[in-house]
Amino acid sequence: MATLQAVMSDLKSRGSEKAQITLARHGMPKERTFGVSVADLKTIARTIKGQQKLALDLYATGMMEAMYLAGMIVKGDTMTPAELQSWAEGTFGMSMIAEHTVPWVAVESRDRRELAHLWIASDDAGVATAGWCTWSGMVATLPDVDLDLDEVDRLLDRVVAGIDGAKNRVKYTMNGFVINVGAYVVPLHERAKAVAAELGEVHVDVGDTACEVPVATKYIAKIEGMGRVGQKRKTIRC
Repeated sequence: MATLQAVMSDLKSRGSEKAQITLARHGMPKERTFGVSVADLKTIARTIKGQQKLALDLYATGMMEAMYLAGMIVKGDTMTPAELQSWAEGTFGMSMIAEHTVPWVAVESRDRRELAHLWIASDDAGVATAGWCTWSGMVATLPDVDLDLDEVDRLLDRVVAGIDGAKNRVKYTMNGFVINVGAYVVPLHERAKAVAAELGEVHVDVGDTACEVPVATKYIAKIEGMGRVGQKRKTIRC
């Protein structure tokens, strides 16, 4: 069994300042990164997958790569609501964690719906983005018959009503939710297209990066053109 100290030493040895600078441009505080590539994280993950206590300890370090790695190896369906809440509240504003790691594991939890509702109502941008990404993960992975379609429809209304006043990254993830509904939920495909048309281009500050905000109408149309509407994913984990 790997120890926390051994894994942290491994992460530190694999880091680079160049990668740290790149991550900083994407909003990751430099003091919370080592500059480790996702490819290297996947290599490490294969050797420690399923070590639940280690995953929780890695996340608690507050270092981005350790937290990301924790999400790659943890069993989301065994995490308690309190543990998931702690993860959502402890992202330190890092979008890679709030928008990827936390939703990865939250979607696997039996408490995902209740947590997602709680999170999207938060004034904390990191928590709110985790909530919208959890909803996106649910519509992408759960069969349509297991979704409350009226509830999802009301969330589309909530996006229309609230996106203009939402915080920066929250806007991004609300837009992503509309795309995911249009791509994965067949009964609400046309409804999502109409919402996407109403939203138009969503403007988000992506900082000093080449990142672009997807235009929901174009993205949904692309999925439709490929004949992939309703093709659910097995997992949202990378």
